[in-house]
Amino acid sequence: MNIIVRIERLILDGVNIPPSQRHLLRASAETEIARLFADGEVSPNLSEGVIPPHFSASTIQLAVGNDSVQLGRQIAQAVSGGFEKCLRSPRKLSAR
Repeated sequence: MNIIVRIERLILDGVNIPPSQRHLLRASAETEIARLFADGEVSPNLSEGVIPPHFSASTIQLAVGNDSVQLGRQIAQAVSGGFEKCLRSPRKLSAR
């Protein structure tokens, strides 16, 4: 099964990521999302073709001294958490 995750917009209020560190954040988030899907930590509903058209990620708490790699992992876990919450909600989901 191939899964494509497309994050159209990522809003980080109050977080200043230097341009030189943004690629690390993006790579870390992509790697962690791939790990979560590969390890089966994301809902099995995906294999049934049930997907949410859009959703909000869970909130994350930043630790003092948080680096771009750790922040990328936290973002991926928040996306996964928001995705799971969306799948459990009673709203109608689209099937593909």
